[in-house]
Amino acid sequence: MKVKQTPTGNIIDGNEVVAIELTNNKGTYVKIFNYGAIINKFVVKNAKGEMQDIVLGFDTFEEYLSEEYLKNGAYLGAVVGRYANRIKNGRFTIDGETYQVAQNAGPDALHGGIEGFDKKVWEVIDTTEQPQAAVTLSYESPDGEENYPGNLIVDLTFELTDNDELILTYEAETDQATAINLTHHGYFNLNPNGGSIANHVQQIFASNYLEQDDNYSVTGKLIPVQGTALDFTVAKEIGKDWNPEEGYDQTFVLDKTYGDLTLATKTFEPESGLTLSVYTTEPVAHLYTAKYLSVKNGKGGKDYNGYDAFCVETQHHPNAINIPEFPSTILQPEDLYTQTTIYKVSNQ
Repeated sequence: MKVKQTPTGNIIDGNEVVAIELTNNKGTYVKIFNYGAIINKFVVKNAKGEMQDIVLGFDTFEEYLSEEYLKNGAYLGAVVGRYANRIKNGRFTIDGETYQVAQNAGPDALHGGIEGFDKKVWEVIDTTEQPQAAVTLSYESPDGEENYPGNLIVDLTFELTDNDELILTYEAETDQATAINLTHHGYFNLNPNGGSIANHVQQIFASNYLEQDDNYSVTGKLIPVQGTALDFTVAKEIGKDWNPEEGYDQTFVLDKTYGDLTLATKTFEPESGLTLSVYTTEPVAHLYTAKYLSVKNGKGGKDYNGYDAFCVETQHHPNAINIPEFPSTILQPEDLYTQTTIYKVSNQ
C-alpha cells in the first residue's frame, strides 16, 4: 500500500492544490485532487492483463479550471454538495424559515449552486498506508455559502483496498439545521477504447424509480420499473431499451433497508471484462448516461461526447427537502451525517 502526495503548482483562494495517489499491492491506483475531491484516475487491470483507466478526466489539473470546461457543467469526478441533484425552484423551508438558493438549472437549483463543493479546495487532514492506502479531505462550508444555513464541516475519506474497492466515507456536522445531500459525480467508461457506453451491461437493484417533471426535478411519486425501459432488475445492455436521443437521467429507489450498506448497481463491459459494482448506504442511485457531456481535449486529447460515460450517483432522494414523505435531508446540530459508497472493480 502506498500514498503519494504531489503539489500541482496551483494556489486557489490561498489554498494549495495537490494530487494524492493511492496504490494497492496489485498496482491498482487512484489519483485524487483536493480541489473538488476530484477522482482524476482510477487505473485497474482488465481481463486482458492491461492496465486501464476507467474514469473520464484531464491529463493536467489546470484543464479543470478552463472556462470552456466549467461552462459545460460536467462535474467530472467531483464531489457534489451541499445538495446533489435538483431542488425544485431552488427553495426550501427549515424550521419555518424559507431559503432561496441559486436557480442554476432553469428554475431549479442543481448540485450545490454556482460554486458548490466541486469548486472548493479541500484540506488534506490525514493520509495513511496501513492497513489500506487512504486520504481524508475536509471542507468547512461557512454559514450562508450559496445561501445555505449553518457552518457545515464535511470530512471525506478515500480508501483503496487490495480487493480493488475504492471506499468513500463521508461525515458532516453543522451548527445550525441545514440541507445536505452529498454524492460523487464520477464518469465511468469500462471499454478500453472509450466511446459509447450503450453496450455496457447494467443491473440496478431497484423496483421503483422517481417521477420527474420536464426539468428532471423529482415530483414525489414512485413508479414501478416493471414493464418500462427503466427496468434494470435483470441485467441488460444500457442501450437496449433507451431512447438514443435521451439516454437515462433517472433516480432509482433501491430495494433495501434504509441505512444498510448494500449492492446498488453492477455494470459489465464485455471487451475489457471489467465489472463495476457500487455499494452504498444511501437510499437511491441516480443513473446518468451523460447526454449533455461535451468536453474537448480530455485524457490523451480525446473529446468526450454524450453517452461516452455513465454515472452512478448514490444519494438521498433528490428534492427530498421539499417532500416530507422522503427520507430527510435536514441535518440537525446534534446529529452526524454519514454515508458510505464503495466502487468495487473486478475482471472476472
